[in-house]
Amino acid sequence: MDDDADQQHLTANPGYAQGQLAKAFTTALTHEDADTRRRAEGRVTRWRAVLAGMSGGLLSIGSRTPVAGLPAWVTPEVVHGGFATGTPGAGGPLQPYETRLAERFGVPADRRALFAHCLTDTGLTWLWGQLNSGRYEVTVPEEGALLTMAWLVRHGETAAALDLVAELEPFADQLRFLPRPSAGRPVSDASDALHRRTVSDTVDRLVRRRPNTAVETQREALAVWQPFGDELLVHWLETAGGEDGRALELAPDADWLARGSALLSRYRQLAEEHTHCGKHRNPKENLGILRGALEETVAGRQLDARHLGLLRHAIASMVRRRGLPGSAPHAELRRVQRAQAALPSHHALAQVVVGRLAVLPQESGIADLAPVLAPVSEPEERETGLPAGAQLPTVLRRVVEGALSAPVATLVERGVVPSAEVLAALVPQLVAVTTARSYDDPALRTLMAANYRAFRNRRSLLLLNLERQVRIEELPWVRAVAAQRGDGTAEAALLLRQLGELAVRGFPGTILPNPLVRELGVLARQSELGAPLVEELAADIFMDAFGPKFLVAAGIAGELLAGSLYERYYGIDYAAIRELALAEGAVAAGGSSVRRDGGRAGSRTSPGFARLCAERAAAASSAPGRSKSGSSPNSGSSSGSRVAANGKVIEQSQILTTHNLATLVHRVGIAPEPGWADLARRCFTTVCRLTARVHRNPWPYPTIKDTAYAWRQLVFHLSLCAPAERRRVLDDFDEEVARHPTHVLIRLGPALAGLRLVADGGSFGADGTADGGRTRRLLGWTTNGHWLASDPTTGAPHGS
Repeated sequence: MDDDADQQHLTANPGYAQGQLAKAFTTALTHEDADTRRRAEGRVTRWRAVLAGMSGGLLSIGSRTPVAGLPAWVTPEVVHGGFATGTPGAGGPLQPYETRLAERFGVPADRRALFAHCLTDTGLTWLWGQLNSGRYEVTVPEEGALLTMAWLVRHGETAAALDLVAELEPFADQLRFLPRPSAGRPVSDASDALHRRTVSDTVDRLVRRRPNTAVETQREALAVWQPFGDELLVHWLETAGGEDGRALELAPDADWLARGSALLSRYRQLAEEHTHCGKHRNPKENLGILRGALEETVAGRQLDARHLGLLRHAIASMVRRRGLPGSAPHAELRRVQRAQAALPSHHALAQVVVGRLAVLPQESGIADLAPVLAPVSEPEERETGLPAGAQLPTVLRRVVEGALSAPVATLVERGVVPSAEVLAALVPQLVAVTTARSYDDPALRTLMAANYRAFRNRRSLLLLNLERQVRIEELPWVRAVAAQRGDGTAEAALLLRQLGELAVRGFPGTILPNPLVRELGVLARQSELGAPLVEELAADIFMDAFGPKFLVAAGIAGELLAGSLYERYYGIDYAAIRELALAEGAVAAGGSSVRRDGGRAGSRTSPGFARLCAERAAAASSAPGRSKSGSSPNSGSSSGSRVAANGKVIEQSQILTTHNLATLVHRVGIAPEPGWADLARRCFTTVCRLTARVHRNPWPYPTIKDTAYAWRQLVFHLSLCAPAERRRVLDDFDEEVARHPTHVLIRLGPALAGLRLVADGGSFGADGTADGGRTRRLLGWTTNGHWLASDPTTGAPHGS
């Protein structure tokens, strides 16, 4: 959920919901997988509710209160695209735990009765017991509301408790406000160790693994059919007249025919037992030819010339390729193949791992991976028949490593967190801990941590007209205990700096994803550093407006980068931006006219910043590109052209603000190790890798956009290097680009020339080029076709 997502002046189009309904309906009818069909049926129901609510006036899509009669703090059920269905997330039929509690309390099985019971002495005693034990779950924030009320009563905050009850009571029959009792470990707010998956999740993944058909087919071929083929070959070679003779030069005697009949009987038994490999049934394969000829001969039928020729050719080719059975080369080949076939299957080893995981706590991660990843032990050999000492394959190790419980920096270092998006999914756990630590009372601290984690599962609404997502402090039960919070600014600032450094160091070639920006934004507000963090806006719903914090962030970038390589490369006048910020009152100096998130009080937009971004995007349009119909990233429709034009404006906002890098460096104080030069080199590696994907790509523009993101990060990091170090890094780029295909160097040549031009004190022309277009500023969005998309070998465009 994006706390500060600045969306635009629009009305929601029901056509999108109709399209999603059609897709879900088709999947529900046609998909081959039953579970997929069942999930699609659920989506059909939800999208029908969306359309019915929109047409009937129940839903106001685009508002922060999309469901008529429900306040903003109620968690809405949200489907893809941010559309509310009209059903509260804490609503719907009674949950099984609610039914059990009603039976235990001796009250009718309805929510209002449960709510009323919790206001009695007996109900409060039960709630206090839950607070004391910590054995409860909060899956949606509302489930923590009555626990908060009980805490207030226990601590003498009767007036606050009554006010909270009064605000909740109108919805007591609709929403579940009781926590879910849990028989597991108590809720904890203290651990800094995180995990991507629980032990239970890992077991489920391993149990779902099925034997690999291709592997089992190969195993069967090596262990069953090749040895049997050797037996057939030896049997036929007995009919050859000497070492150089050919099959059937000697007439088969009765003993030979009897042994051949036994071979055929065993073949039929093997074929019935081993069904993976089917090559032995192919009459054109050597094994099929030998077997078919033996069936004819044992039956007393003489082979015709064609089949006799096929038989002799098959025997000759088998001997020529592998040697005579029993010879040294043949014996060594079969020894290696037997060893390969005897290797335990991934499926069998996965069952060993499942057994090891079964004795661990199921709802947490794994603190020590070594015992789980150890080779097969002797007791396991006796139990499973797998050879002791067998190692787990990499694919199984990775599944288990996904449940590692460790500090987030360790998870990033070990590759368990492979992207900024995955990091963003884990960070709420840390932010929950940090947020909750500002409460002195242990029980309240635990409750607020659980509440925060549940709140972060709340899906973002589609918001229009610059509305803002609901923040956690707007929840009535969080507001009711706001006075209990202490000063957590120092701890929030420390975690913000640590996470900022981790994200920039771990993933230097990608921009911070919106979910991560959201969490960092929470810490920025708590730390009171005057560090506005901005989101990536959606080009398809952008309508030429930015919130004031974008201008504040650009001003902070100017404080850090005035006169830098970054300012000169992108042709920015940060002094003019400073004047614009002063004129609009958007200055992150902590004055009374500035909100804690960096925006001017009462102001919803920054018209000056929007105008500046539009002007810069228009100037970039004058750069010579490939002007051809259908060449833009979203060509083929007027809406596609609008999206591309919007994307250019948004890209300029990201350039001016550095999309949070300058704020993290200049306000938060991040200093990632081992330094800016290393980050620049890693960014360039990402640029080269992405550029390689452009080659012969029929739809290259998303990749080009990502390439431009990584390039902008590179320019930022280079700008913080000392001049001599910057020169060394630029020289290292030649060595790096040489590791990639030649077309990467050809494509990146103009961009590299442009970067070196500016580093040497030169500048681009007004259109972002120099030297007759052979030197270029690299941007991502375009409406005229992108020079990076042209085939360097022919000059022809890709993605037309």
